[in-house]
Amino acid sequence: MSETPLLLLASQSPARAKLLRDSGVGFTQLTSHVDEEAVTLASGATEPGEIALSLARAKCEAVAALPQAKGRLVIGCDSVFAFNGEVHGKPLTPERATERISAMRGRTGHLHTGHWLIDTRAPEAGGTGFAGGLEAGADVTFTHMSDDDVAAYVATGEPLWVAGSFTLDGYGAAFIERVDGDLHAVIGLSVNGLRILADQAGVGLGELWEPQPRL
Repeated sequence: MSETPLLLLASQSPARAKLLRDSGVGFTQLTSHVDEEAVTLASGATEPGEIALSLARAKCEAVAALPQAKGRLVIGCDSVFAFNGEVHGKPLTPERATERISAMRGRTGHLHTGHWLIDTRAPEAGGTGFAGGLEAGADVTFTHMSDDDVAAYVATGEPLWVAGSFTLDGYGAAFIERVDGDLHAVIGLSVNGLRILADQAGVGLGELWEPQPRL
């Protein structure tokens, strides 16, 4: 029976899970079931980076309080897209997604991803009691999409459930002209950000990597 990985991802996001797997990080996942709208209202945050960080913290804290999180490093993430002076979360409906994507074509916005990490390990097991976060992101420039492009993309259903109505690791990749900043943060989790936070908790990134088979 394999040992439980040290890292616990407070998300069921396939994109975040793939980023960790591709980076060699061992982990398991648990959903936080946080009411994002309620958290944002309660936090009083108005800036997109602050909103993303407050949501990441809420998700991380919710999972860290569960029995399954005991003795683990818990990481929570959330993304918010800022465009034309407005904060864009998940559009949820085809109509809203169509409106947003149509407005964004040929223009640039900024994707903010908040990260929060909590060390739940006991002191005798090396725990530091660390709890803290950071925000990472990038400017995202969209290509000039036709109305047919917009309609086809919305019809996939992909943009309805992601911040900013687009993804970089799915159908939406065809419509991203340029990314200036942390590419992984745009997908949903900055691996470099994870390294920084783990280090602050006294854990080197190498300690999170899956053991490699002997050649």
